[in-house]
Amino acid sequence: MSYLNHAGTSWPKPECVQAAVAASLRSCPTEWGRDFGRAHGRICEAFGVAVPERLLLTPGCTSALALGIADHPWRPGDRLLCSSLEHHALSRPATLLRERGVEVGRVPRASDGPFDLDVLEQELARGGVRLVAVTAACNVTGELLPVAEILSRAHAHGALCLVDGAQTCGWLPVHLANLNVDLFAFAGHKGLLAPWGIGGLYVAPEVAMTSPAASCALPAPGATPSCATMPGYCDGGSVDRAALAGLVAALDWLEEPEQAEGLERARREVERLTGALEERPGIRLHGVRDPEARLPTIAFTHAERPTRELVDALARHGIVVGSGLQCAPLAHEALGTAPGGVVRLSAGRTTVEDELERALEVIGEL
Repeated sequence: MSYLNHAGTSWPKPECVQAAVAASLRSCPTEWGRDFGRAHGRICEAFGVAVPERLLLTPGCTSALALGIADHPWRPGDRLLCSSLEHHALSRPATLLRERGVEVGRVPRASDGPFDLDVLEQELARGGVRLVAVTAACNVTGELLPVAEILSRAHAHGALCLVDGAQTCGWLPVHLANLNVDLFAFAGHKGLLAPWGIGGLYVAPEVAMTSPAASCALPAPGATPSCATMPGYCDGGSVDRAALAGLVAALDWLEEPEQAEGLERARREVERLTGALEERPGIRLHGVRDPEARLPTIAFTHAERPTRELVDALARHGIVVGSGLQCAPLAHEALGTAPGGVVRLSAGRTTVEDELERALEVIGEL
């Protein structure tokens, strides 16, 4: 089997990750608190978090984004801006804010890239923007958004910025203090090579959230909670301890010297496949062409063959790819690939050249 759906989830997991998960399931309950503290500290170290209390571990990136978007003192007339390429995990909680009187806008693609900074500047200048929430990389095409510039412009206009790092964590270095981000959500099961069931939300020390602390007395019906803080363990949900152990093992594995050039190796392999696909009649590639401006992901459609038909045919040949809308319907509207979506091929650290060559061979036959 050729597995080319690493943008969906990484597979196979490193053996050390599998061993850590198994060991966690056998651990004694008296050790759970100690193990949690050590694991949480290791993750804070990996992400450059100086104040551990500001990193909340969650069941995944979806729950982290929901908290990061909803738990603010939103008022009718406030505005939220996001990109046109968001995963449903970000776009849905953002859209639900409209029920609270919040204006939700989308910054379109630029003529030469995934995000129009000029439109962002215009929208920020209008005023009223409380939060800019964007993905670091489009999960459909792998395109990297200009996160540093987005942060700079948002802060210049007094807006907070939330970054969805689900696609980039594990591929690109993340030091949250240096990034100067207000809120950052991540998933463990993609580039970080951990199992499903673990993610997190970082909240910068100067950012005040509105979730009542679990220790606060419950307010009277209709009353406002007496204290405000960032969300805590009880707000995010129980942490999957086995997945947590797997994430720590994966972080250690990713720091091994032989993993240092993993992204460039995967990019080179995908670039060869991209060039070959460009020569195939009927195939249209989506997203920016520069390999340095995207993760090792290819999104394509065919002029005559429906996407679903191509994906099913690839599966019959033992090639696993991403299909359809990739949980990002708004992104496909922006890309012009709705309603059928794209065929997405995405490499990982374990992908070998033979897998990509086999995929190209089968696509040629189809």
